Amino acid sequence: MAETAPIANPPRFKRILLKLSGEALMGSGGFGIDPATLEGIASEVTEVRSLGVEVALVIGGGNIFRGLAASAHGMDRASADYMGMLATVMNSLALQDALERAGVNTRVLSAIEMQELCEPYIRRRAMRHLEKGRVVIFAAGTGNPYFTTDTAASLRAMEIHADVLMKATKVDGVYDRDPKKHPDATKFHRLTYLEVLQRNLQVMDSTAISLCRDNKLAIVVFDLRVRGNIRRVVQGESIGTLVTDEEQRPW
Repeated sequence: MAETAPIANPPRFKRILLKLSGEALMGSGGFGIDPATLEGIASEVTEVRSLGVEVALVIGGGNIFRGLAASAHGMDRASADYMGMLATVMNSLALQDALERAGVNTRVLSAIEMQELCEPYIRRRAMRHLEKGRVVIFAAGTGNPYFTTDTAASLRAMEIHADVLMKATKVDGVYDRDPKKHPDATKFHRLTYLEVLQRNLQVMDSTAISLCRDNKLAIVVFDLRVRGNIRRVVQGESIGTLVTDEEQRPW
């Protein structure tokens, strides 16, 4: 008798919000979008979607333009931030194209209205797209200057009632110091929101962390560069760093 194939771990979450930095799209390059990296991310998102998980994404724009860096060199902060928002739209459209080519129905919803390119952000419309099995990409941050895409990710995750906020990075979790500069840096497997704020750990900006803390939205910080990590987090494997309240139980 033929052996029965092992059943994969079922997903622990029904709806997730995945936060990607713009730099994640660069691959090994120093600027712009690397097509191979884009296709790899699209493939992983497709794999997670095939498990029946509803997927929303927020992408930064740092691979094209960083508003904060530009304002540090004298540009008006509001103008620089609006330019950064436009960069996130470009990244969102690029990922939408990669997902659509992989056979996944995708919608880009922008906080800044641009009807020829994408839909305007309407909360109920976003949730309806998710319920219909479409991947939703939230573009243009919150639509306001002085707010980061980390804050936008926290806000959108709560608006759509996501079960978890997944922060994809270039390291395998949160450390007490930069592990690239300090080989003896200590990795945290679990932190509370308050510890992140008190230690000034660079997980997400303080506004984003405070929003998650006030609404008890769990954050998982993990390494995007390891193939399959998005699926592993969705299936509840203990990788990266989990940020919750003390009384919240890990899955």
